[in-house]
Amino acid sequence: MSMSMKWREGEEQKEVSSPLSLIITAFAPVKDVRTTWTPQLRKDIDKPTSLVFFDLAKGKERLGGSALAQVFKEIGSEAPDVENPAVLKAFFQGCQQIKASDPDLVLAYHDRSDGGLFTTIAEMCFAGRVGAEISLDALHSDSNPIPTLFNEELGAVVQVRQSHLPRLMTVYSNAGFPSTSIHVIGRVTDEQTITINHKGNTLYVGERAGLQKIWAETSFRMQSLRDNPIAAQEEFDLIQDNSHTGLFYDLKYSNTPLPLYTSRPKVAILREQGVNGHVEMAWAFTEAGFDAIDVHMSDILSGNVSLVDFRGLVACGGFSYGDVLGAGKGWANSALLNDTARQEFKEFFARETTFALGVCNGCQFLSHLRELIPGAEDWPEFKPNRSERFEGRVSMVEIVESEATKASVFLSDMVGSKLPVAVAHGEGRASFMSDSQQKALESKGLVAIRYVDSNGLPTELYPLNPNGSPAGINGVQTPNGRILALMPHPERVAALESNSWYPDNLVGTWKGVGPWFRLSRM
Repeated sequence: MSMSMKWREGEEQKEVSSPLSLIITAFAPVKDVRTTWTPQLRKDIDKPTSLVFFDLAKGKERLGGSALAQVFKEIGSEAPDVENPAVLKAFFQGCQQIKASDPDLVLAYHDRSDGGLFTTIAEMCFAGRVGAEISLDALHSDSNPIPTLFNEELGAVVQVRQSHLPRLMTVYSNAGFPSTSIHVIGRVTDEQTITINHKGNTLYVGERAGLQKIWAETSFRMQSLRDNPIAAQEEFDLIQDNSHTGLFYDLKYSNTPLPLYTSRPKVAILREQGVNGHVEMAWAFTEAGFDAIDVHMSDILSGNVSLVDFRGLVACGGFSYGDVLGAGKGWANSALLNDTARQEFKEFFARETTFALGVCNGCQFLSHLRELIPGAEDWPEFKPNRSERFEGRVSMVEIVESEATKASVFLSDMVGSKLPVAVAHGEGRASFMSDSQQKALESKGLVAIRYVDSNGLPTELYPLNPNGSPAGINGVQTPNGRILALMPHPERVAALESNSWYPDNLVGTWKGVGPWFRLSRM
């Protein structure tokens, strides 16, 4: 594969071509995503933990082609290589054995790769927002520790409980990995400082925040040019905020068994050209006891399907009409400008025995139909994100307490809870025609969900609020709680393992479904 890039600089045409190179891609199925290891060092463990280094290079510390060499405009004379394929195989087999028989043994994992051992440790501290104290003495490094810290030979670092070290050694030794290549090199600390010791002396001390800002600066500079520079600065500044602790779960409800239903009410899983969230949504409502029916907008426009037959309607996420007419607007106009569809939706929303949910593109769709929805006259429209980019991430939200939320068929059991949810949109910023419209919405208790920071407080700070919505608003409802429109994607995290992170205690109590499954249960 070879790639080239052309551009003009003034009157001069320039071109850069990459050398011809072989690209090999490999992939394999993951049978259980719950056993995936991440680099995030953990400090929520009730017992002391250790950092253990696996050396797959038989102690060699070749610097050829390394990031360190590149910094000094060098190439080096000898590059890392696989010293013994049998050792590499034994390491892999040991990892697989642990995942199969003792998945809680390894708490964090990171391979030694670009930047060497120092970068490995630093990136693990960045992920966990913690510090580490490292000793190089166990690695038998000579008087020059630089190769030890920055060589990019094969290797890995794991975090384990100190009491589990014998078990870790046994598993890898039984797999054929040499015990002499397994070294305890340090520990995790609550102080967000990385300390490197060598031969009884402190070789290096650096603050996690300062190092992470250096690590992230190139991306920050690019982001400032490409996206909204103020949002980019807010995200960059968040690195040094040690009070920011990330995701958490504060649930005011618990998982309870589903009741035995004597009938399954029909729910229209509504989609349009470009909508892509209907499968997950159908699963969630089917699992919750409904009869989820696939309904395309063309069915309603042609009169082949009537909403009279349905108790519920769910407008799903995606990119209807490619969002070229504005997010959800083309979809909404197809209903508003068609007499048959307009009457169908108007009558459905007016019936007191129905409910409706709009998610992401479906939220935008419902916001443009607010003239047909009783009690939705103060709803906002949803405009391009303040960051000026598509946002796909996990965000913290709060189910806002109000009389409308307490009456909500979707959220009544979840009131007051704070939890993470998937976000994926380019136009999710709540936009009001005036301040008085926003105040009216808030005074009537029609804000259902809002973004919060790691302290649980409403936020407009990027990226904790990924779209810049005022007061963190990302979900609105009608006064009777029958109709809910929200920008996040609860259906994408309805299954527990679909969440990118959750605490260990949820595994036993939620039994496969996630906390957001409650929204579809009613």
